[in-house]
Amino acid sequence: MTGSSLRINMLVTAICAMSLISVAAVATDGPIASPEPDWPQWRGRLRNGISDETGLGQRWPAEGPKQIWKIDGLGTGWSSPVLVGERLYITGDFEDGLYLLAYDLNGKLLWRAKNGSAWTGSYPGSRSSCTFSQGRLYHLNAHGRLACFDAATGQEVWAIDVLQRFGSPNITWGLSESVLVDGTHVIATPGGPKALMAAFDARDGHTVWATETLAGDATSYSSPILIQHGGRRLLINCSASHGFGVDADGGRLMWSVPLKNQYFVNASSPVFAAGRVFFVTPYGEEGRAYRLDATAAGIDAQQAWKNSLDTVTGGAVVVGDTLFAAGYRKSKWWLAVDFATGQVRSELKELTTGAAIYADKRLYCLDEQGNVGLVSADDGRLELAGRFSLGLERARDAWAHPVLLRGRLYLRYHDSLWCFDVRQPN
Repeated sequence: MTGSSLRINMLVTAICAMSLISVAAVATDGPIASPEPDWPQWRGRLRNGISDETGLGQRWPAEGPKQIWKIDGLGTGWSSPVLVGERLYITGDFEDGLYLLAYDLNGKLLWRAKNGSAWTGSYPGSRSSCTFSQGRLYHLNAHGRLACFDAATGQEVWAIDVLQRFGSPNITWGLSESVLVDGTHVIATPGGPKALMAAFDARDGHTVWATETLAGDATSYSSPILIQHGGRRLLINCSASHGFGVDADGGRLMWSVPLKNQYFVNASSPVFAAGRVFFVTPYGEEGRAYRLDATAAGIDAQQAWKNSLDTVTGGAVVVGDTLFAAGYRKSKWWLAVDFATGQVRSELKELTTGAAIYADKRLYCLDEQGNVGLVSADDGRLELAGRFSLGLERARDAWAHPVLLRGRLYLRYHDSLWCFDVRQPN
């Protein structure tokens, strides 16, 4: 082989190698899963509300799926359960404080552990779900007390006050963030004058890094997600006035976009898919998708589309090229939205606003009035495949997100947790 041919061959090989690297990088872009099994955190391992389970019933009988058990005595609150192995963990407010409660999968109480005071202000009740990591549970109460517990016994390992540490004020309806664990770091969003977001050492709670603040901003009610994009690991969340992205490995603020209403409430966690992040805030910016572009300096966010979706507590789920969510004021029902353009593909009005998770070509919806719907979501078309009611005496605040694991659907309403068998009947 001549020298010229050799150089050409080497150049072709290098280009092919770079192409393979590029393809590999694209293939790994997306939400980063918790290394823990089962349903260890808010909205599942990927924090995207999607379960990979199959073999589930595609339609429900008129009375709904079979109820396996029901637990009462959880206390007041809207947190969802997390499940790892043979245990379920959930929180609730009682007269003397907020408690973490551990149950076996038959509904037997194993232990209770207190994490500070209950929230007795407007809309009383516990807010945040626990996060499980390496045999420990991490939980942030409504007053800013972040605590670590031994998951086997409920014994407290450490606790800090994140608001006090960063001089941050609490917000009108109390902190509602379900903290994220990234390796040895526990991620929270204190807001305020000293830190937009912060990482705490999972072993003892000391501060590892803190993100620069956004002037005049505060925290809000959503929970962060962790993604891979453009060769970087990013944490994405909402403050009172912005959606933003932070370098997960050092805490540097990468970008921010306006996300503000007159109540300073951003309650829906961001959703990431196909290189775009979706934020939604009612009374203000409403539904907006931003394309994330890798640059030499980091990551930029450019608006891709906007629509009138005004979700509050229910969040959204993106499956393939379709986003599913329910509106709040303008469209108080369920919508399927083209995630590339923001155009509405389909609507379902048999259920009111609420939260959903996705599994096996179906949405499992809990609306705010306590109605439970099984919704076919094939090709972006919404069709009711079953419905029943939890029979609530109160209405309009069934806000806990559903959980689905091992063929069981878990639904929480304040003091009670239901468990249903949603597997395909034999």
